[in-house]
Amino acid sequence: MPINNFSSGRDVTLTIVTASGPLNLSLITGFHSRPDTAETKVKGLDGITRHVRFFDGWAGGFDVERQDSTVDDYFSQIEANYYAGINEQPGTITETITETNGAVTQYRYLNVLLKYDDAGTWMGDQTVKQKLSFVAAQRQKIA
Repeated sequence: MPINNFSSGRDVTLTIVTASGPLNLSLITGFHSRPDTAETKVKGLDGITRHVRFFDGWAGGFDVERQDSTVDDYFSQIEANYYAGINEQPGTITETITETNGAVTQYRYLNVLLKYDDAGTWMGDQTVKQKLSFVAAQRQKIA
C-alpha cells in the first residue's frame, strides 16, 4: 500500500523457492538487495579515460522475527546434506512490488544461495531477531 505516493515496506512480497520447495519465513521485517558490479578504468593512448562496468550478480538480505523453527530447520538440513555429500542446488527469490499507481512489478533473483548470518539472540522480554543473506547470479524483470 503506497503512502502519499511513496513506496513502503508493505508494498513488497517475497517468495523464496529452494531446491526442496518454498521456504516460508515467518515474519520478514526487512529486505534489501543490491547489484554487485566491478568497474574498470581504461586509459587510451589518446589520454582519455573510459569506464567499463561488469555485472557480477546480486546480493541482499532479510531480517526475520523468529516465530517458529522454519529457518533453523532449513539450514540444519542444508548442513546435514553437506556432511552427507549431497550437492546443494540453488533457488530463486521472486520480489513482487505494488507500485504507487497500482501496477505490479516483479523481479526474480536466479541461482540464489541463502546464508544464515545470525540465528538470533535469546533474551528475556525480547523477540529473537534472525538475519539471512543471499547471493544471486542475476536479477531478471518478469512482470
